[in-house]
Amino acid sequence: MSTDGNKKQFWKRNAAKVPGSIQHVYGAQHPPFDPLLHANLIKAGNKPPPATPGKPKKATTFQEFESITSDAWDVGDDDDELLAMAAQNLNIEVVMETANKVIENHSKQQERQRQDDTTELEQREDDTQEEAAEDEEEDEEEEEEEGDVTSPEVSFASQSSPYTDGRLVKSHSEAPIGSPKDAAGEHAALHRQRSLPHRPPVIPLVARMADQNTSGTPAMTEREASRLDKFKQLLAGPNTDLEELRKLSWSGIPRQVRPITWKLLSGYLPANAERRDSVLQRKRQEYFGFIQQYYDSRNDEHHQDTYRQIHIDIPRMSPESLVLQPKVTEIFERILFIWAIRHPASGYVQGINDLVTPFFVVYVFEYIEEEVENFDVSSLQEEALRNIEADSFWCMSKLLDGIQDNYTFAQPGIQRKVKALEELVSRIDESVHRHMQQYEVEYLQFAFRWMNNLLMRELPLRCTIRLWDTYQAEPEGFSHFHLYVCAAFLVRWRKEILEERDFQGLMILLQNLPTMHWGNEEVSVLLAEAYRLKFAFADAPNHYKR
Repeated sequence: MSTDGNKKQFWKRNAAKVPGSIQHVYGAQHPPFDPLLHANLIKAGNKPPPATPGKPKKATTFQEFESITSDAWDVGDDDDELLAMAAQNLNIEVVMETANKVIENHSKQQERQRQDDTTELEQREDDTQEEAAEDEEEDEEEEEEEGDVTSPEVSFASQSSPYTDGRLVKSHSEAPIGSPKDAAGEHAALHRQRSLPHRPPVIPLVARMADQNTSGTPAMTEREASRLDKFKQLLAGPNTDLEELRKLSWSGIPRQVRPITWKLLSGYLPANAERRDSVLQRKRQEYFGFIQQYYDSRNDEHHQDTYRQIHIDIPRMSPESLVLQPKVTEIFERILFIWAIRHPASGYVQGINDLVTPFFVVYVFEYIEEEVENFDVSSLQEEALRNIEADSFWCMSKLLDGIQDNYTFAQPGIQRKVKALEELVSRIDESVHRHMQQYEVEYLQFAFRWMNNLLMRELPLRCTIRLWDTYQAEPEGFSHFHLYVCAAFLVRWRKEILEERDFQGLMILLQNLPTMHWGNEEVSVLLAEAYRLKFAFADAPNHYKR
């Protein structure tokens, strides 16, 4: 009996090792547990920290930030003991003081905005009244000059519909018709309209090579047409030269040939054209064999936690207009669950779910031409949906094969890469590095997500797909070149980083970088800078290349 109890305790303590089990993502809110870094925390146990005058400990600033911001994912009910110990050591007074300051500053900004809106509204009303008065005077002068004799009804009609600069301006003769209550309603409606936040224009999800447009097939430039012809000629041969295809793909892949190019560069399809159809048929049948074999076990006791976490995470993904379609949700659940079952060393880890999206979107465009945001995926034929699902699964699996240590127990791959990023930035831009140190910002607190999600939470999806064109073409693009992209991405915001003068401001900036309107040009510049860094720091320590 005691033996069974010990087994239960062992698996409870080591739940991460159960095949197909979920792993916590220790992002900005929960950094990975490192015994060396947390030695003091282990010794302290559950004892409250001693009150020491002067400058607070390093951890205090992070805990202060933890209380007033949220990470990309919510924390579940099954947090480990380390998180509970950290919560007990939280400095409540500092947290409340900081939170009150944030609320107070926000309230002052809102009050100033309301005052500005009121002033502008009053000015607009005064201008409108002046214009109306001028129109009445002009109408009276014209009537006197022409000597027209009109009835009161005709005169009223002529005054009730004057237009100034293309908009209707009501004259004073209409005052008896509209009640003061109506006027007050119009005033309130106008105020509400002016007080609404400005909404940026919607940008299509996936970019064409130049203008980021996904609707239809807009006219291409001469250069784009030439590049597309080169791709088609290269892909039309009996044996595709993969090295030449990589060179051509590095600076972006035309949408028309991106699906087949990604499948070739990822190693999913062979270079020999005659073998491709048979390989596709065999791999797709193999995937749906896994579905038939494993998917019914998703509600079994030892797999239900994995499936439950996948089911929770998918609605948090973007773009919502795509992933919240029931058909797409079902496809993503199957892909992620089968991958987790077949990779028990890591199981399902939050963040892997995001890596399905670019493949799925790209392979949907094999069958449609319109914008994916407005497309009902369920309208595709069943065979097309099955092909998209299987191809997305295998290509995601190929990607994860190269970075699986990012998602195994304690996620050592990510910890190494974050440490490498810190050392690299200290050599690239010492001012930025020292600024982060001055305000006690740890790279793990913001860059963990950059490595875990391959910058997918920092960039629009259209930019991620363009980025992955190069990652597919670059040797070890996802595992090695991504490090230099992250370094270039951080230094890109040098000015904004140096302007922030406290821990909270830096963390909010680094977790909400303004890339909403980024497109092809910005990504190309980022990649060019990363390529320069890769060769400029070719003598970097070996762990850069792990």
